[in-house]
Amino acid sequence: MRSIAIMNQKGGVGKTTTAVNLAAALADLGKTVCLIDLDPQAHASLHLGLALSDDDPSVYEVLMGKLSLEDVRRRIGENLWIVPSHLDLAASEMELAAEVGREVILRDRIAADGRSFDYLILDCPPSLGVLTINALTAVSEILLPLQPHFLALHGLSKLLHTIEVVQQRLNAALHLQGVVLCMYDSGTRLAAEVSKDVETFFATHATEAHCWTNSRTFATRIRRNIRLAEAPSFGQSIFDYAARSHGAEDYRSLAQEVLGSAIPEPARHASAVSAADVAVAELTLSDLKV
Repeated sequence: MRSIAIMNQKGGVGKTTTAVNLAAALADLGKTVCLIDLDPQAHASLHLGLALSDDDPSVYEVLMGKLSLEDVRRRIGENLWIVPSHLDLAASEMELAAEVGREVILRDRIAADGRSFDYLILDCPPSLGVLTINALTAVSEILLPLQPHFLALHGLSKLLHTIEVVQQRLNAALHLQGVVLCMYDSGTRLAAEVSKDVETFFATHATEAHCWTNSRTFATRIRRNIRLAEAPSFGQSIFDYAARSHGAEDYRSLAQEVLGSAIPEPARHASAVSAADVAVAELTLSDLKV
């Protein structure tokens, strides 16, 4: 099973849109896919037509140890399942504050799950808190949606530092698979310049032992497309809402790239850490200031 976190601490860059539509595209290609919504805003759940009431189980109960993933998971397509989120999840940061090994709770819940999928996609919240750290300890790959403008580049170093710390202290297998440029406008000079800057950065560090070694900018650009913005209001992926739109075309292309991408070997200098290693866990949160 390939496990991929879709993350960016900046909101509004196409993170949830990418998580939902990449999952749907992989499912359309015949792969079994489970999407886990780790954002308290529950936008991935809403995008797929799931608006939970206060009594409905969500990923919050999974993290709190009240229910298993199997208890919460819902099938929403032939090859697509979702573990939905709810606003209650916002309270988990505080409730888990004193929990030993709180950074690896989700990893343990996934390991205990009786169902295996071809792909596990995690939609992370737009922050670098406990929920995001849980996602990064539970997966082996990261896709980073990036809007091609200067401020997005400015936050890239912080993101890479976060990934590096988690890899070195909690998850030796963690690797940045690549950057997905979203809301791309090929007619602007800025988009071309930012794309070149990102590609140059990865090429410059290609021989260094980092969590982003051999990472790349995906060839697929997710173009600005009004259909992508409209689809969530109908509770549908872009393939159900507008299968012939540019948005659907782009996410099909991205899914093909993901299918063809190699799973990187873990960095030699990183070491895995058990859930019981409280000292390391505390140091990780201190380093990341979450």
